[in-house]
Amino acid sequence: MDNLTHSLFGAVLGQTGLKRPTGLAMPALIIGANLPDVDAACFFWLEGTEHLGFRRGITHGPPAMVLLPLILAGLLWGYDRWQARRGTRPEERLPVSFKWLYLLGLIGCLSHPALDWLNVYGIRFLEPFSSQWAYGDTLFIIDVWWWALLGFGLWFSLRRERAGKTWRWPAIATLAASLLYLGHNYLLSASTVLNWAINTKGPSVGVPIADPVRIASPVPLAFWEREFIVGAPNHWYRVAPGEVPSPRNARPITDQPCAWPSPAQLASGGSQAEAFLFWSRAPFAERATDGSVILRDARFYDPRARDRFAVPLPGVKCLPRAAG
Repeated sequence: MDNLTHSLFGAVLGQTGLKRPTGLAMPALIIGANLPDVDAACFFWLEGTEHLGFRRGITHGPPAMVLLPLILAGLLWGYDRWQARRGTRPEERLPVSFKWLYLLGLIGCLSHPALDWLNVYGIRFLEPFSSQWAYGDTLFIIDVWWWALLGFGLWFSLRRERAGKTWRWPAIATLAASLLYLGHNYLLSASTVLNWAINTKGPSVGVPIADPVRIASPVPLAFWEREFIVGAPNHWYRVAPGEVPSPRNARPITDQPCAWPSPAQLASGGSQAEAFLFWSRAPFAERATDGSVILRDARFYDPRARDRFAVPLPGVKCLPRAAG
């Protein structure tokens, strides 16, 4: 998920009462909820699509879940001591406990991969022990409706706190409503896949694949709709949002397909192609305007985003793809 969602979720956790055991609890929760995204620094040394094979991996796995909260707790504890020595420590701040800072930082960090799992991009929970990708297919990566829910709950809780009223229950209610919202969206995706299975019984046309991969991809804004992607590597079909997920409504993802490049041809793409193929869940080869090949992913074929998730192979000629 985006970092605003992570921050709001961490802040709402704090307003449930988790901020009470120690000073600097809210920074521990909010920063901790964002800390696994420290892997974004890879943009300083990786180029093109190389970041796709690096992100949501090592800083989201078990060793990071132990080490990142430890580093965060040490920095916050040191910051509190530094302010005390300078005489700038706020008088209203609670005493700071390293143990509690670590525990709250851990809770924040653990929330991060849990939320990242919710979309179709994928996450490697067990890196470096396993590089298996996992997908929740539940929310679009930026969900404005969840922003609104978390933001309102946080604002209402803080408002009651400033007024000297009970302030924990709005945050607890917000978390409960969030779980209901996430559960509803998960079931929407599951029902889309189930409807496809039901509608494929009997005579049908299209999708000549015996056991295709099925992806119910949430779309921006309209959380109640799904773009349904079905197929196998280099043979993908799409059912547009709002249409019944059935073979009769499935259309090829591209009208310019290419035969899949040979291993030697893929190697010509270097580290860009290697990282892309490690990350890609729904890869296919498409004809470029000059007749060469572009590697793309069916999950991110929207014209507004497709070029950020593509690897050109300019030295590889697009050959006709076999039927099927």
